[in-house]
Amino acid sequence: MKLNLPNKLTVFRIILIPFFVLFIVYPVFGSDNLTASRIVAAAIFIIAAITDFFDGNIARKRGLVTTFGKFMDPLADKFMIFGAFVSICFSDYVLDFGTDSIIPSGILRHVVFWATLLVIFRELAITSMRLVLSNNSGIVVAANMLGKIKTVTQFVSVIIILLEPIAFPTGGILSLIFVIIMAFFTVWSGLNYLIHNWSSINTINNPRQL
Repeated sequence: MKLNLPNKLTVFRIILIPFFVLFIVYPVFGSDNLTASRIVAAAIFIIAAITDFFDGNIARKRGLVTTFGKFMDPLADKFMIFGAFVSICFSDYVLDFGTDSIIPSGILRHVVFWATLLVIFRELAITSMRLVLSNNSGIVVAANMLGKIKTVTQFVSVIIILLEPIAFPTGGILSLIFVIIMAFFTVWSGLNYLIHNWSSINTINNPRQL
């Protein structure tokens, strides 16, 4: 299968995922140069996020929307977010801000861990709902503004966590605030999707209503 430009960007984004995960989990440049690992991980993640913006826009503007893109683009986003947050939870250094720390790393680690579970649960639940509605009723659940805000807060949270000790030396306060904001929009957008599509879900569960 020959891939068009948007699809190539999507595949490129997927290829980038293990690389930023590598730099998040392991201090590749050594424990004495954690800043370099943070910068490289953030740079790769930002490049991946930029491809997410461009592939969809190019596909819509140039009429290059494909079945492959419809399936792989949102899947690549989930791989990105899951990979980033799981690797942050697993990393020994990312949530440790050393002597500049104001928020204890243990507290921040617990908050990020529970926020990560919320993200994974929400994404799997809404994706499953979309598949059920699409397969049973032909209903396509489009992304709404809350969903887009949720995605932005997830991307920004990862970048803030990685770069706070370098660019925003606030001792973990900024990371904590953005993770809480992200968790809020993750839950809110998920509930919003469920509420607005509950009648369709209920119809599937009660076919006699048809």
